[in-house]
Amino acid sequence: MTTELPKQYEPKAAQQRWYSQWEQDGRFDADPDPDKPSHTIMIPLPNVTGALHMGHALNGTLQDLITRWRRMQGYEALWMPGTDHAGIATQSVVERRMFEEEGLTRHDIGREALVERIWTWKDQYEARILNQLKQMGASCDWRRTRFTLDDMCSAAVRKTFFKLFRDELIFRGKRLVNWDTFLQTAVANDEVFHETVPGHFWTFTYPVVGSDETLAFSTTRPETMLGDSAIAVHPSDERYAHLIGKMVSIPVTGREIPIIADGILVDKELGTGAVKVTPAHDHNDYACGQRNDLPVINILNNDGTINENGAPYEGLDRYEARKKIVADMEAAGHLVKIEDRDIEIAHSDRSKTPIEPYLSDQWFVAMQDLAQSAIDAVEDGRVRFYPARYAKTYNDWLGEKRDWCISRQLWWGHQIPIWYCDTCSEADLQAAFGEREDVSYRRAADDTTWLICGETDLAEDALGADHTLVRDPDVLDTWFSSALWPHATLGWPEQTKDLDYFYPGNVLITSRDIITLWVARMVIMGLYNMGDIPFAHVHIHPKILDSFGQTMSKSKGNGVNPLDIIDKYGTDAMRFTIASFAGESQDVKIPVDYECPHCGGLIPQTLKDQKATPDGGEKPRVTCKKCKKSSQFSSPWFDPDEGEPVARIVSERFEYGRNFCNKLWNAARFAMLNLEGYTPGEIAQDELQVEDRWILSRLSRTAESINALLSEYKFDAATRALRDFVWNEFCDWYVEMVKPRLRDEEAKPSTQRILVGVLDGIVRLLAPFTPFLTEELWTRLNEIAPQRGLFSPQPAAESCMIAPYPDFPVEWQDAGLESRFARLQETIVAVRNLRAVYRIANAVELQLHVRCPAEVAAELDDVAPQFDNLAKTKLAATGPDIEPPPASASFSLTDADGFVPLEGIVDLGAELERQKAEAEKLRGHIGGHEKKLANKNFVDRAPAEVVEDVRETLAGLKKQLESIETIVAQLGGS
Repeated sequence: MTTELPKQYEPKAAQQRWYSQWEQDGRFDADPDPDKPSHTIMIPLPNVTGALHMGHALNGTLQDLITRWRRMQGYEALWMPGTDHAGIATQSVVERRMFEEEGLTRHDIGREALVERIWTWKDQYEARILNQLKQMGASCDWRRTRFTLDDMCSAAVRKTFFKLFRDELIFRGKRLVNWDTFLQTAVANDEVFHETVPGHFWTFTYPVVGSDETLAFSTTRPETMLGDSAIAVHPSDERYAHLIGKMVSIPVTGREIPIIADGILVDKELGTGAVKVTPAHDHNDYACGQRNDLPVINILNNDGTINENGAPYEGLDRYEARKKIVADMEAAGHLVKIEDRDIEIAHSDRSKTPIEPYLSDQWFVAMQDLAQSAIDAVEDGRVRFYPARYAKTYNDWLGEKRDWCISRQLWWGHQIPIWYCDTCSEADLQAAFGEREDVSYRRAADDTTWLICGETDLAEDALGADHTLVRDPDVLDTWFSSALWPHATLGWPEQTKDLDYFYPGNVLITSRDIITLWVARMVIMGLYNMGDIPFAHVHIHPKILDSFGQTMSKSKGNGVNPLDIIDKYGTDAMRFTIASFAGESQDVKIPVDYECPHCGGLIPQTLKDQKATPDGGEKPRVTCKKCKKSSQFSSPWFDPDEGEPVARIVSERFEYGRNFCNKLWNAARFAMLNLEGYTPGEIAQDELQVEDRWILSRLSRTAESINALLSEYKFDAATRALRDFVWNEFCDWYVEMVKPRLRDEEAKPSTQRILVGVLDGIVRLLAPFTPFLTEELWTRLNEIAPQRGLFSPQPAAESCMIAPYPDFPVEWQDAGLESRFARLQETIVAVRNLRAVYRIANAVELQLHVRCPAEVAAELDDVAPQFDNLAKTKLAATGPDIEPPPASASFSLTDADGFVPLEGIVDLGAELERQKAEAEKLRGHIGGHEKKLANKNFVDRAPAEVVEDVRETLAGLKKQLESIETIVAQLGGS
């Protein structure tokens, strides 16, 4: 590698060179080390349902940033990688694709064949996901990569289920659950979303038995009348008081049901004041049924068709049954009216189909005590949320203490380790399992069978030839295994060295979506299995939104592939930009375009593009308005054809990071080009110039700020502080200030040592944010200055990854000096602005007179050479008695006034006329805007944002006019 840096930073080359080198050198490996403190982050497991998007990129960048920072601080830093089998999500994706492409269902091919297909899918997408993480610079310990269905995780699942069963915290019961009829499984409340769709509100009547009266009610789901158990009225409703206790007949079935009083379910002011009660298919009705001891009649099969309880509609899909029931009720004279309404319908987040409340036998974890232990951990400060407001989401959900439904009617996942036997006796069980500590059994709650739980699989004939053990076919909720991630991945239930050293972890970094689904459950299971919290801190970062304000997600197909962004801007640019998004409040919108592969023109992304799929035909295309050519485009729904030009996604927001990387690269390149003849040596205090003491003060203060901000996960503020220091202070000011000294042979050696020491500190400060750029610069520095430092030279670390993170002496900080430099910068900027206003060439030397207090004058005189160096301006005079020279332009600062004579530099007459003409032009524009705003029709009828835009433009024009009128006055105009 040559010492001289290329003129431009080439991120692709750096990424390829350094990532493989880091892996080869074991830089990411973390092993127990008694001489070092541990730091552990567990990755929020990506689902193997598809590729990662920018939301994952944000999450991964922040985790890697913290891991690299702690590693450089001397911690044995473990970032645990892995993926989640995502039972319902993955099975639904594979089933849907199989049906769309082959017309097959899981029942057509059987459990074994489906699971084999899903394993193939898993291997493909897990490899893609891990590759994406590596491309993003993730410094995970890849040796430890785990999968929630692998042997280690499976052992933890079996042990935990067994413990819960033995402790009687797991039970089987018939409960009303959210049922996905497409996937034919229960789904959790947290896996349900609500969507408003056009629907109807039907009003029917049931005849009162033994009278001519009828009782009217309204419903959005007429088919559920097949499972009605009662009609409820309010006990204080005088209209129906005489009917309470009587019976009504359901016309389509002839079944009779009672009229009951229930003041909780019924609001007599709403609708007819009468409510049909269907306990098996509505959560509120179920509660009413429990209060009033009503029968619970399930009318649905698993697939959403009507069962035998709904005869004569048995076998019909529920929606077909709905149409027929409405027609039959109308024919019988019991349809009162139909109203069009927008109805809020619960949908499964996995299949995107409507949810049915459904009475079903399921396995549950009793949450009363477990939830309280997790609440206590946050309330007593053992677990802290950043930002703190998210603790409320966690506590509110746990505070409900709802029993956790852990069974899913799927084939992909951890099969529930319960076997049934209804022919054996307790003596048979005692004889077979009495000596085994890994088997537990008890009678079912309904006393119909034995429930037998084993840590390992049990044979069908474990009780002998006279009895057969039948295993429960269901699998566990994905979140059950995910909840064990922090300790299962470290070897639990074995007491391993890794577990002793790396548990509990330090911080979990995740999105707010899974505070209840995952965060709370990890705390519960950590406390239950380990007796300790799984992590001390939980940082909740913002969500990434697409161009249209929607959360990026795999299921929506609106995710942006991070590799597209990396290909265009580089990993460092992506990481630096995305870290700048990670504040404590707002979600972040990333508008994107496609870049035409033919001409480089931008093609705006549309919602249609996001949703476009091949549907068995040609791959979708976009057309460039600039060159009129079409091309396939980057999409999570399909892979473009091999050899086809592809329109990749780009976003101008990532120019922020790319520009920053290029800025540092150019400043570092200049520095290295000026290190010829560098020799290491001590830096004496008397060798420090005022600009050196200033940059060292700012370097120390910036390092202190970055360390404090990262410890509180304020990534946006940390990124901003780094950018301000590197760009504004080091590149724009300090490098410019030392240029004359680098040309002075006597001053050059000490200047080089200070410059290389400051650059060394900057590279280390930035290393967690932009690891490839900084490794590239670090290696070049090692070639030029293998020994360097402030103030004594030391051998530099072989890699920036293992160099110590900066923590400079606080004694370097000098607030007074920084204040003086701020004044110098303010003054030079004012002179530069004056040059621009009067169109004075940079080569023309100016004279500066400054009226200011004596102490300010002394400070300006100390840095007088910098005025010539940075602004081609001679500091002619300073002090409290300075008067404006004739024909001077002036500017005002906080505690000083500056004057620059223009005689002989500017044609004062011509400049006066030019400024007057500009003023007149502005007055014309101002008049036009004021006239528009005085038009009541415009103000009242134009969109508010248009009116506001005119007001803002007017304010800007007036400010410009005010500045020009000041210049006219300085030039002697009136």
